[in-house]
Amino acid sequence: MSMIELVDVYKSFQGQAVLDGINLSIEAGEITVIIGRSGGGKSVLLKHIIGLLKPDKGRILIDGVDITRLNDRQLNEVRKFFGMLFQDAALFDSMNVGENIAFPLKEHTLLKQNIISEMVEQKLRQVGLKNVSHKLPSELSGGMRKRVGLARALALDPKIILFDEPTTGLDPIMAGDIDTLLMETQKQTGATCVVISHDIKGTFRIAHKIAMLYNGKIIEVGTPDKLRASDNAIVQQFIHGTSQGPVEVV
Repeated sequence: MSMIELVDVYKSFQGQAVLDGINLSIEAGEITVIIGRSGGGKSVLLKHIIGLLKPDKGRILIDGVDITRLNDRQLNEVRKFFGMLFQDAALFDSMNVGENIAFPLKEHTLLKQNIISEMVEQKLRQVGLKNVSHKLPSELSGGMRKRVGLARALALDPKIILFDEPTTGLDPIMAGDIDTLLMETQKQTGATCVVISHDIKGTFRIAHKIAMLYNGKIIEVGTPDKLRASDNAIVQQFIHGTSQGPVEVV
């Protein structure tokens, strides 16, 4: 069953087509990784899924609801089903860890402070952290900030979690640790996960499905084994990271 479906989605900026007829079905309870070149529209696609951008044409269905037809109030209700881990974790520097994780709970629920505090600690345990609620983001390592960002994304128990380059800026060991955490989180929660990534090794480790975006279109989608066996020269050039192939290196 599809949790997210994009149907003939088009988006241009200043006459430049970024999404050029995207068709993509993302299955419920799976990790789907979207790969593609830098500046190729992956983050734009992610912003359409969560409703931060509206397409020029096309439909975006979240659990069967076309969010392109919703007003702002209705869209905000749908967004409660989402959690998002941004590339740099996007923590509030002026808030400590506990306050960062509590933020969506205070914004979107009427829970009492003692309940919120318990939930914050539970989410921190879920991502493998303890005794850090009082710390500021500046006191944390890059990997710990990613974990806190994930804890905040999980605060409202979302059906869908979006990850924008979750391992960017991390060394290979820490990147592998975050990949493992992502997989464990998906298994524990059953959430539908959509990941934007340049990390090909990590992509093949975590993905149930991989979709490749190129020139505004999804040119290949399938299991890791299907991508490895693809006869598309662009896909092969990208996953092997070579300058030899149809894609010019500028």
